[in-house]
Amino acid sequence: MKNSIRTELKQYILEGMQDLNQDNLTSKPGRLDANELHQELFNVDYYIIGYYKAEQWLKQHQVSTFDAISQVQEWELDNFGQAKNYDNAEALVNMLVYIYGEELISECFQELELF
Repeated sequence: MKNSIRTELKQYILEGMQDLNQDNLTSKPGRLDANELHQELFNVDYYIIGYYKAEQWLKQHQVSTFDAISQVQEWELDNFGQAKNYDNAEALVNMLVYIYGEELISECFQELELF
């Protein structure tokens, strides 16, 4: 993952943690945990909306479409045993961000000692 993406997504996660009240982000029963935060930030709604914006996001972070497809499909094969075809930048970027978000949320929780 490129540093520019890491920086952007970590900031997004930290802002999301603040918005959802950091006190409720522990793994105690009845409280939001890392998996729930990931669901809320990266699966409830798209991170990037619009094909053009998604294409620009890839360019801004100097990620080739083919590299992004390769990363997403490799993750899908590892996790689901099959990969789907991505025919638009919006779906591709949002899946890529979903994958990166999973890793970065764990890092943020560890840095903030919430695990």
